[in-house]
Amino acid sequence: MSLVSKFVHTELPPDAEALRQEVRTWLATELAGMPQVLRAQSWMGFDAEFSRRLGAKGWIGMALPRKYGGHEMGFFHRYVVVEELLAAGAPVCAHWIADRQSAQLVLRYGTEAQREKHLPPICRGESSWCIGMSEPDSGSDLASIKTQARRDGDGWVLNGRKLWTTNAHNCHYMIALVRTSDTGAERHKGMSQLIIDLSLPGIEIRPIRDLSGGEHFNEVTFDDVKLPADALIGAEGDGWEQVIAELAYERSGPERILSSVALLNTLIDAVGPSPTAAQAQAIGRLVGRISALRAMSIAVAGQLAAGESPVWEATCVKDLGVGLEQELPEIAQLVTDIEPRVGGGAAHAQVLAYITQMAPSFSLRGGTREILRGILARGLGLR
Repeated sequence: MSLVSKFVHTELPPDAEALRQEVRTWLATELAGMPQVLRAQSWMGFDAEFSRRLGAKGWIGMALPRKYGGHEMGFFHRYVVVEELLAAGAPVCAHWIADRQSAQLVLRYGTEAQREKHLPPICRGESSWCIGMSEPDSGSDLASIKTQARRDGDGWVLNGRKLWTTNAHNCHYMIALVRTSDTGAERHKGMSQLIIDLSLPGIEIRPIRDLSGGEHFNEVTFDDVKLPADALIGAEGDGWEQVIAELAYERSGPERILSSVALLNTLIDAVGPSPTAAQAQAIGRLVGRISALRAMSIAVAGQLAAGESPVWEATCVKDLGVGLEQELPEIAQLVTDIEPRVGGGAAHAQVLAYITQMAPSFSLRGGTREILRGILARGLGLR
C-alpha cells in the first residue's frame, strides 16, 4: 500500500456530528458582538476565562479518560468542537496546545503521577502549556538543538534557549525537547522531553512583537534551572521519537485549514449576493480546496483515533493547508478593490490587514515548508 492511499475517506460519526449544533448555539451567545477582526485572531486569541467556561462544558480533553477529568468521547467529537470554535473565531489560545497535544503526550508517555497532576486541570481549562522545540540557531531542524539538561542528583539542571515559543508568556508549563546526553554524530539520539514549570527561578521569557503588533511568540532562556526528577516525560533518550509522534497532532487539525477562515467569511460578505464571474470562481475554488483539505484532515483524525501515528499524512495536510491560507489574502485583494486597513475601516479591510500581516508566519509554525517537503519526499521514496 502506498502512503497516499492511507488517506481513506472517513465520515464523522453521527454521535459526534450531533454535537455540532449545541456547540454552535453556545458560541453564538458567548461571542455575540465580537468584532470580525478579533475573530480573525482565534487560535492566537488568549482568554483564560473563556477556556474555563469551555472546560466546564466538557469540551476540553474530550478524548481523555474520565479518571483524569476527560470525557472519553474520542477524536471525532473533539474535531467537531474544534471546527466550530475556529469557524466562529473563538479565542482558544489559553487551552489550545494543552488540549491538542500536550495532554495526549502526557497520557501516552507520562507516569501515573504526571497524568494525575496535569491532566485534570487541563480538562478544566485551567492549565496553559507551550511547546519548546525551535531554538535560535536551529529553526525547524530539531536535530540540531543545543539546549541541555544534565543530571544533578535526582533532578536536572537545564541551560539553553527556545525561540518562537507561542504563548510562553501566558503559560504555566512547557514541554521542551532537550539534549540529555552527547552522542557525537548521531544527531537524533540523546534527546529527551521535559515538563518545565515556567514559574521556576532561572527562566526568562521575552515576548517577540510580530507584524500585527501582537506578542504571541517568545524567546525563553534557561539559566541553571533546577528541575525535579519527575520533569522527565517518557524514557530518557527517546525524545526524538516522542516529538515526531507529537507533531502528528500539531500538523493535522482543522487549524491548518481554518486559521484564516474569518477572511473568507468577510470576503463573501463584501462580495455580496451578486458576485462577478471572477469573484464567484475564486470563492468557489477556495471552498473546494478547503473541502478537500477537510476530508484529508478528518482521515488523519481517524488514524489518530485508531492509535496510529500518521506523521506523513499530517505533514501533507499541513503543507497543503498552509499554501491555501497564505494565498487567501492575495486572492482576496485580486477580486475586490478593498484595501487592507489597520485600526479602522470596514470589517473586511481590517481582517484583510491582519491576515496579510500574519500569513508569512503560517509556513513557519509547526515546521517550515522546506522541512515538511523533505519529510514528504522521504515518505514517497524520493530521497
